[in-house]
Amino acid sequence: MQVKEVLDSKGYDILTIRPDDWVYDAIAKMADYNVGALLVMENTSLKGIISERDYRNKVILKGKASKTTKVHEIMTQNVFCVKVNERVDSCLAVMTDKKIRHLPIMDDDNHVVGMVSIGDLVKAVINKQKVEIATLQNYISGGYPG
Repeated sequence: MQVKEVLDSKGYDILTIRPDDWVYDAIAKMADYNVGALLVMENTSLKGIISERDYRNKVILKGKASKTTKVHEIMTQNVFCVKVNERVDSCLAVMTDKKIRHLPIMDDDNHVVGMVSIGDLVKAVINKQKVEIATLQNYISGGYPG
């Protein structure tokens, strides 16, 4: 299964914030949409990603204030991305290896087309396995047309 199939199911909406916005606004947006990360974009250019982990480690634990700290000060700049045709198992391997929970998805022209979380990918794998199990059970019980 390709990550494109996950995006087809969950949607291609991209939640973003600008580098010069306040961290408070980023955290509020994450709370409003119940997500753990936002892409940091300037026009159509990906500049970084800001996550709850960035907030915890670079604001709360450093004694900074979210209303006086800019997103670019705490965002992760080296963002791991994958292409839309990447396999889900490869995406899970990248996320596990790099210890990240969110992965921007790029098209062939290196434009961001979506983002998936580790939860999105695990859910897709589980749903695929459920279909395969149901198909096998149907086959075993004689309901398979063939």
